[in-house]
Amino acid sequence: MKRAYKLEIKPTKEQREKLIRTFGVCRYVYNMYIATNRVNYEEGRKFMSGYDFSKWLNNVHTKQNQQDLWIKTVSSKAVKQAIMNAERAYKNFFKGLSKHPRFKKKARQDVKSYFPKNNKTDFALKRHQIKIPTIGWVTLKEFRYLPQNAIIKSGTVSQKADRFYISVLCEVPECEKQTPESEGIGIDLGIKDFAIMSNGKVYENINKTDKVRKLEKRLKQAQRKLSRSYEQNKFKKAGENCYFNNRQKQICRVQKLHQRLANIRENYHKNIVSVLVKTKPAFITLEELNVRGMMKNRHLSKAIAKQGFFHFRTKLQMKCEAYGIELRLVHRFYPSSKLCSCCGHKKVDLTLKDRVYECVNCHAVLDRDLNASINLKQATEYALLVSV
Repeated sequence: MKRAYKLEIKPTKEQREKLIRTFGVCRYVYNMYIATNRVNYEEGRKFMSGYDFSKWLNNVHTKQNQQDLWIKTVSSKAVKQAIMNAERAYKNFFKGLSKHPRFKKKARQDVKSYFPKNNKTDFALKRHQIKIPTIGWVTLKEFRYLPQNAIIKSGTVSQKADRFYISVLCEVPECEKQTPESEGIGIDLGIKDFAIMSNGKVYENINKTDKVRKLEKRLKQAQRKLSRSYEQNKFKKAGENCYFNNRQKQICRVQKLHQRLANIRENYHKNIVSVLVKTKPAFITLEELNVRGMMKNRHLSKAIAKQGFFHFRTKLQMKCEAYGIELRLVHRFYPSSKLCSCCGHKKVDLTLKDRVYECVNCHAVLDRDLNASINLKQATEYALLVSV
């Protein structure tokens, strides 16, 4: 079984400069590949594959343009992987799976460097260090998180909010399939509360806690300060930029606040998924949400985006696959909120402001979200995301 682990690393000053240089080369080569194929299309020439572009870059371009020899100062494997990523982006565009590839910007920090394992000594692991090809031994911020007996196959180094991370792909023993010890669970996702379980357990909306609200207030203030620095620079003469260094520091502060908020929400999702899996249910049922349609409501779009419904569903699906738990997905048009979980009567005139479900047939009174989660658990028509 292959599993990925993401760890934060603390490189030295020399290693930091080498990683940043590698990111810069990968971004430059990625953008060059896209620009070359755009020119080929406009001039009516054939599309250049990644293999042909790599040969042209090493044998023709760098020899004719001596100023681009700095491309060869970093790991060649990382450069080739950047070309393969660009080619994959074009293939997805041709298949209709994505839009046309766009150029990568330096400010977004979305460039990653891939380091494959070609020799046995390329990737090694100590108690608090990891060896990366062409970089050397790098200190880990947290140790004992990565299994000491894991066999590392490859690694990808990334930078985000002025911090460096490595994601390593390891071979680990397969998890034992769990035998169900409890009945199935239906989960109703919402905005007032993040998740309501059919067993009565409720997970609150973490975005309403004091900790997150204070961080969002600090983020708002930091973004205003950053915006003022751009406004002040408008009145300077052309080429005169007195606020560049301070602005870069402020950009880093804003990025760190964004990253901290994202980490809090991701950790909350992981905790919920872990608790669900430990109960060893027979199955778990979710409802397919039309998030794109929900985001069109300008009053609720921000609150919906903060919840991260798709991220939670992805985490839950991965855990269910690892432990052999059946994951069901009910269609988005299934009336889970309008049906009575006791008698099955459908209340057509139910509105969004009705938070308590009162059945006119059997006179049952239930919380609206709890009733929906029980209906999801009892649903008979569904699609299987994970089958046992």
